[in-house]
Amino acid sequence: MTTSTDPLALDRQVCFALAAASRSVIALYRPVLEPLGLTHPQYLVMLALWERSPRRVGDLSDELLLEPATLSPLLRRLETAGLVTRSKDPADERALAVALTDAGTALRAKALAVPGQVVERLGMSIADLEHARDVLTGLLTASRAAR
Repeated sequence: MTTSTDPLALDRQVCFALAAASRSVIALYRPVLEPLGLTHPQYLVMLALWERSPRRVGDLSDELLLEPATLSPLLRRLETAGLVTRSKDPADERALAVALTDAGTALRAKALAVPGQVVERLGMSIADLEHARDVLTGLLTASRAAR
């Protein structure tokens, strides 16, 4: 790819590179997640719950950077699939808690294969992928601070 000196050239835009890379990488996850019965957004929810369950919906929303209105239908579908339960938080009846079911906990064992399959499909070294993740995490931090 040749890089233009025009500041408005598409190939100079961080937003374009991020959006295109995001769509492309997420597309690689689809066939890997399909046997697990998960979409990519559902997989992200499950990752957060595998780290800690139960969790409040607000906590999941903050960690995943998803609006509650976007998260709620994801949680409903995961509940319908028998992977999570939603109930009033005993510590605060105004809050909704999400917890893994036994099936949701068991799915983690199958999901352990996902990162390796994605790395293999990408054909990049772990070091390069970790570097990309670190740069993107820094970009996310900077963009959140700029708001």
